[in-house]
Amino acid sequence: MFGYVRPAQEKLTEEDRQRFQAVYCGLCHTLKRRYGQLSRFILNYDLVMLAMLLSGGAVCDCDAKRCAVHPLKKRPCMGCSDALDTAADYSVILTWWQLRDGVTDHGFWGSLKYRLLSRLLRRAYQKAKKRQPMFDHRTAEHLQELAQLEQEQCLSIDRPADTFARLLAGAADSVENSVHRRVLQQMLYHLGRWIYLADAADDLKKDLKSGNYNPLALRYEHTDGVLTEESRRALARTMDQSIRMMAAAFELADFGVWTNIIRSTVYQGLYVVGTAVLDGTFRRRPKKDNPTRKAGA
Repeated sequence: MFGYVRPAQEKLTEEDRQRFQAVYCGLCHTLKRRYGQLSRFILNYDLVMLAMLLSGGAVCDCDAKRCAVHPLKKRPCMGCSDALDTAADYSVILTWWQLRDGVTDHGFWGSLKYRLLSRLLRRAYQKAKKRQPMFDHRTAEHLQELAQLEQEQCLSIDRPADTFARLLAGAADSVENSVHRRVLQQMLYHLGRWIYLADAADDLKKDLKSGNYNPLALRYEHTDGVLTEESRRALARTMDQSIRMMAAAFELADFGVWTNIIRSTVYQGLYVVGTAVLDGTFRRRPKKDNPTRKAGA
């Protein structure tokens, strides 16, 4: 995954921050338990949000634990749960296929790091594939579709974005409650579309330099990998529309103890990150006074 999906910390209560930290640490420990120490390096904010969405609104028992990164001070950590197990499985599968895509997209020398990392993750991937065969199969199918679109140099931004959106929506298939499953499918679809466009904008300069496919380079005007002001506004409109559709689906379900965290992500966090990506400031140290837009603004 990519690490773009983050809550707006200033909108969270202290209790919410502790809960978010508990999920983050809980998923980290779950990755280690199910897939070994090295798998903890694939943890990011997107996967933490996925774990909360899959939890059904319930909170599990929490404990305080130390780890290699934080050896001195214990941190809140969610205990074992089906949601964390599933999120860990999906994390390994998504990371594996992302690495394999990196091998395909780069030449021999450029792909060496992707080959090495995928080799290190191979055993974990084989375990995750056995645990989640349908998700792995569908992920491979959707990425094959994306590869075909890239080979065709598809001029549309909607077709590749839709393909990735359907891939992420498949993460909701394991949810038993049919109503909640449909809500999550809609949320994850529009989140997946937004992530694809955000990542394309974030990688535009790099892709132009390497010659990799990027639909934004074919669709919008730019200078040396920097979108023109008009192009940025046009891309922002379609990205914001995905957030509004995600927000509409969010309002249809009860997310229990995670409601405020998810709301702050959907209504504030995604807009802040999207703005930073389009402004070229996302990879820089964030400022404390970043403005926040609300969904529909």
